[in-house]
Amino acid sequence: MPALTGALEITARDTASRARAGVLRTARGEIRTPHFVPLATKATVKGLLPAEVAALGYDIVLGNTYHLFLDPGHELIAGLGGLHEFMGWSGPIVTDSGGFQVFSMGHGTVADEIKGRAPSGPDRAGKVLEIAEAGVRFRSYLDGSEKLLAPETSMEIQAALGSDLALVFDECTPFHADRDYTARSTERTHRWLRRCLDWHAANGPEGQLVYGIVQGGVYEDLRAESAQAVSESEVDGIAIGGSLGAGKDEMYTVVDWTTARLPDDRPRHLLGIGEIDDLIRGVELGIDTFDCAMPTRLGRHGMALVPEPERRWRVDLTGARFKDSAAPLMEGCPCPACALGLSRGYYRYLAKARELTGMRLLTLHNLAFVARLMARLRDAIGAGRLAEEAAALRGGAAP
Repeated sequence: MPALTGALEITARDTASRARAGVLRTARGEIRTPHFVPLATKATVKGLLPAEVAALGYDIVLGNTYHLFLDPGHELIAGLGGLHEFMGWSGPIVTDSGGFQVFSMGHGTVADEIKGRAPSGPDRAGKVLEIAEAGVRFRSYLDGSEKLLAPETSMEIQAALGSDLALVFDECTPFHADRDYTARSTERTHRWLRRCLDWHAANGPEGQLVYGIVQGGVYEDLRAESAQAVSESEVDGIAIGGSLGAGKDEMYTVVDWTTARLPDDRPRHLLGIGEIDDLIRGVELGIDTFDCAMPTRLGRHGMALVPEPERRWRVDLTGARFKDSAAPLMEGCPCPACALGLSRGYYRYLAKARELTGMRLLTLHNLAFVARLMARLRDAIGAGRLAEEAAALRGGAAP
């Protein structure tokens, strides 16, 4: 891996909020901030070629440590030249730590929590055997074999993958966890942080940045303590993790508590958040980068992002009302999918038939929508008019 060329340079600030724009320099290129990071969970942004992702305006993608550890294995990927070579992406890659999978296997998704559903799916229910000081013991969803994911294991995997940004190992507690459990979990996450940094200092690849993760659940004092502990460590950047509350207002409050206490000179990443209104508010609160499955997952389920905030910025094309619709996917959209001139009726047919073409085109459209949104927010910060642009976007202006 090449030597690191720099760190975060802030080039513009919004005077009415914490928003800032800049450039994050990594060993494999620059990331314009604020920026959304598409998921390449299993070494691919589902349905798209790396060149297509880059052409949409993305500087970085995210690989999933947990899934790549289980299949095909970090040793195999390292033997084939590392994750960049393996998947054909030459730009920066961030890898998560596997900590979120501890949460999802043991507690289900955030949606499961809020709706009171039991965890479901092949990699969730009943797979966590123990969360302890040593790390997390779990059963592989592939073959049932027992595995241990520890702070050192996580960093070793990410080193073998050769990512440009590596996240330290943590436990993502559910929002309904009581204060006592959240406090004990957060303290353990801080001890795991130290172990991750010690391993990386001794063994990590040159140029790989390491991000610490602020935990603390929905408790302001715990978030404050975690923000201080992570900030005082030698991390290169700081991510905000954990369940952030039962609704958007609580989530924004928790993020506000946290960014108010973070150092100004290091990049800030908000883990797993990517709804359109959350991106706008997150930028205002001082977040530099985001990641989320939302745009690609919606595309695979027949939904397109559109400038309709009253409908959560999306339209479900599987609805019967679109069966004979000749309307375009999104009027005036410059994305590669909309440039084909296909009707909503055709997209509905593809979605209902579960045709891969439909999933691919809707993924292209949704990622293009988010890329334009982030570019508009970046430009607005630089021009000193973020408040006006944010208000327009919230009002339904097309990015």
